[in-house]
Amino acid sequence: MLNYFQSLNLLTSEELLYLEEKSYTRQLNKGDYFIREGEINHEIAWIKKGIIRSFYTTEKGDEFTYCILFENTLITALSSYISGKPTTENMQAVCNTQLEVIKKEDIVSFMKSSVNFMKVEKMLIEKEYIELEKRMFSFQKENAAERYNELLKNQSEYIKQIPLQHLASYLGISLRHLSRIRKSVL
Repeated sequence: MLNYFQSLNLLTSEELLYLEEKSYTRQLNKGDYFIREGEINHEIAWIKKGIIRSFYTTEKGDEFTYCILFENTLITALSSYISGKPTTENMQAVCNTQLEVIKKEDIVSFMKSSVNFMKVEKMLIEKEYIELEKRMFSFQKENAAERYNELLKNQSEYIKQIPLQHLASYLGISLRHLSRIRKSVL
């Protein structure tokens, strides 16, 4: 995580040290949650190892996976983090996952003394928005096979760890359609 923040070239060595001192490691076993629907998010985390899926549950009880996050990625239930209101999403470990976590209260305290971190927060929120927009446009412009191939190209070492029902949901297709796509790629 520190390497990521350091790569932004905005924080001083003292500010990076503060982040290091305030962060802690959290281990999630497969199936454990970073946050559940109805909870208020008070943290951001860096995926050191593992995979997290974000999903919501429909009124019928069906799960819809709308985001899969891999190693070296920041995660948070952003709407809840910003608003302080309960989240509508669930963030769950797809496999054993190790996170580096920072509490919101430490970030808020840090921002009071660091204009640089205010810039970092703005940059992170902008990045999150761009990722959301890319995902939305991929559903409008690409078919499921193209989305699968893009995922395979960028995350091939992880894709085998994602249960097929979550992968199909993420791609917006049925398990049968995913099976056909996977056979055509092999």
